[in-house]
Amino acid sequence: MLEHLTSIITELCSIIIVTAIFSSLFLYTRQPIILAYIFTGIVIGPYGLQLVTNATSISQMGHLGVILLLFILGLNLQPQRLLHLFKQSAVITLVSCSLFFISGFLFALLINLSVSDGLITAAAMMFSSTVIGLKLIPTTTLHHLRMGEIMTSILLMQDIIAISVLLLLNIDTHQSLTLSLSVLIIKLLAIIISAYFAVKYIMLPLLKQFDVIQEYSFIATLAWCFLWAVLSDSIGLSYETGAFIAGITLAVSPVSQAIAVHLKPLREFFLILFFFAIGAKINLWDSDIYTVLGIIFGICLIRIKAWGFKIALILAHENQSKNVELRARLSQASEFSLLLVYAAVTQGLLSDQGKTFIETVTITTFVISTYWIVRRYPTPISMVNNLRKD
Repeated sequence: MLEHLTSIITELCSIIIVTAIFSSLFLYTRQPIILAYIFTGIVIGPYGLQLVTNATSISQMGHLGVILLLFILGLNLQPQRLLHLFKQSAVITLVSCSLFFISGFLFALLINLSVSDGLITAAAMMFSSTVIGLKLIPTTTLHHLRMGEIMTSILLMQDIIAISVLLLLNIDTHQSLTLSLSVLIIKLLAIIISAYFAVKYIMLPLLKQFDVIQEYSFIATLAWCFLWAVLSDSIGLSYETGAFIAGITLAVSPVSQAIAVHLKPLREFFLILFFFAIGAKINLWDSDIYTVLGIIFGICLIRIKAWGFKIALILAHENQSKNVELRARLSQASEFSLLLVYAAVTQGLLSDQGKTFIETVTITTFVISTYWIVRRYPTPISMVNNLRKD
């Protein structure tokens, strides 16, 4: 046990030290810092210098960054505002997801993947990255401008669809689809109602009494986030779902904004591990034709997504002149694509070729999209002074 702990501590130290070195080099050459995190994973991960061999543990810790990201997003959304946003983005999300599903499925069949692989690929291509989308948009834009509202609602609806797909991959094949979906909805409602009453009668009174002690507010809200994340996962939903619900129910608290600010550094630390884990998955020495095809389709997918969102925004009667930036910010695949791969492989629904293809497409879009956004639009990590906005 002590040996294992020592190994994890050594690996974490290696990650932080090497990431700091590469981040300095990337910033000196005016490159996006997120790419430094991914590059570190490639260099010192299991397929590189092997300074970090336990990539699974690091990936799980990085997942905490995604959980905190969704929790903080929920803290900034009142429930009534969330419903309003969903109404606005329903057409955009459904139209764009349909277009990306068709594109992914047709390309998968074109490169001789099986129908099963094609369907999983198509599902994986439907979504945009919540992590990259929210990390690279300035806070003022996210919460106070029309583009930020639309982007938030699209990503949230996509996350709900993605979680539903993940749950469908894990349903009992002996049950009917209707029954499984009904059970899913009941579970979701149970979590929402339970969180609502718990925050009203337990959490808010505690925060009201002790909110003058910042350390208490910090640990109590962190515990609130992880409590509902774990409960949500234990009944077959997902950690992200529970964390987001925890954030929304707590958004009515007067201290919610202050809590969100205090949690940001913790979120950033775990997101570094998240992007490192993505890089650690890349094996440059074991490439095949599906790796090459994945890179090609990843490049194409960025343009397909920009085009697809343009059509969806036109159908939703949104102002096109202000949405070029929005299309660019949503032009990548999603971290849920990687989770879909894992779930499909576990269920025996995805071949090795399909797995390689989807992972390569996803990582390719992450790299190119991040580079494109940071170079052209306002972000908190831009190296150009007039584009750096927090």
